[in-house]
Amino acid sequence: MKTKTMGRNKVNIITLGCSKNMVDSEVLSGQLIANEIDTVHENRKKDHNIVIINTCGFIEKAKEESIQTILDNVELKRRGKLDKVYVTGCLSERYKANLEAEIPEVDAYFGTMELPRILKQFDADFKAELIGERMLATPSHYAYLKISEGCNRTCSFCAIPLMRGKHVSRSIESLVDEAKRLVAGGVKELMLIAQELTYYGLDIYKSRELPKLLHALADVEGLEWIRLHYAYPSKFPLEIIDVMKERDNICNYLDMPLQHASNKMLQAMKRQISREEMEDLIGEIRYRIPDVCLRTTLIAGFPGETRDDVEELKDFLERMRFDRVGIFTYSHEEDTSAFDLADDITAEEKESRASEIMETQQEISLEKNNEKIGRTLKVIVDKKEAGRYMGRTEYDSVEVDNEVIINSKSKLLIGEFVQVKITKAYDYDLEGELV
Repeated sequence: MKTKTMGRNKVNIITLGCSKNMVDSEVLSGQLIANEIDTVHENRKKDHNIVIINTCGFIEKAKEESIQTILDNVELKRRGKLDKVYVTGCLSERYKANLEAEIPEVDAYFGTMELPRILKQFDADFKAELIGERMLATPSHYAYLKISEGCNRTCSFCAIPLMRGKHVSRSIESLVDEAKRLVAGGVKELMLIAQELTYYGLDIYKSRELPKLLHALADVEGLEWIRLHYAYPSKFPLEIIDVMKERDNICNYLDMPLQHASNKMLQAMKRQISREEMEDLIGEIRYRIPDVCLRTTLIAGFPGETRDDVEELKDFLERMRFDRVGIFTYSHEEDTSAFDLADDITAEEKESRASEIMETQQEISLEKNNEKIGRTLKVIVDKKEAGRYMGRTEYDSVEVDNEVIINSKSKLLIGEFVQVKITKAYDYDLEGELV
């Protein structure tokens, strides 16, 4: 085989899928660098000779993207542009045998929990003392903090437990230590992620301890924003909301994927909660923190979904008036309990329903944004784009939520907090003047 280089290896890590995958890539890169192996994320210079692809296997579109990325890099290897191609992550965990048979040109496949095996490919040792240290793939002012791995829920549409295993919490001490290291490196905002935040602590502390973890993280000096992602609604511990209200550096923001609002659909999805219970929960959260921002995620086109179910979901959105909404079309996944159901809604109809639902939310989003005109909000500066600064409020997470266009004649620093008076509102963004 023609080799790209006879010199020192340089590894490029390509990350596909969710923020949890990104954290895994950051941990991997930290271990490689500690073993004196030159490592980069998403290398645009193309001067690397080894690629590690961290794949996603969550839904069909993600699987297709992962497979195409593997094929593209295998072709580069065939042409002598790369020496090695390795594949890890959820797709590799779930379909390893199939991938080895179909794409044998890949040098090795690894599952989601096989970091030491990956390192052995480089004659590198796993350094346990580096747990919590990683090379950020995000800008230096924010980072994701994965508080647990896996999931014990049995939602009928979800293959995550097949790829990530059972729920395993990290200790409060290790998470606080990692948060301190990140803040020392310039991080000002931490986004807490897990498959299911509210389950945190049940395995190692025998009780739900997310409130205790939040208090401990809120005590980390220099950490200005803590944001909560992926909280399951069933048996939601309202103490989380009390901590959010009590601690100033915990954003009034909660990402709670609900998936649907029709009781028939919720039961078929095995969500362990009814529409009425969800409405009561949302009402209680807003009663305790009237200014809270609620984000949810929905699924369109689940097997058996009718027009009545779609109308009920739209009615639910109009009644609940979520600040932020994301939507997926249903993906028929092997080995999930929903796979036994007939996937009887066409892809075109699924997309049509998703668009229809988002049109309802678009109007709500514009109305809520218009309510912010005239208010002065704390904004973190994320980037400069086309000559203008872009940032976010505490009500917005990275990439998935609104941005604030900041009109400023002064030079701003990326990662600094500024006060912005909102002057214009759009469907999903705001614009304002630096105060």
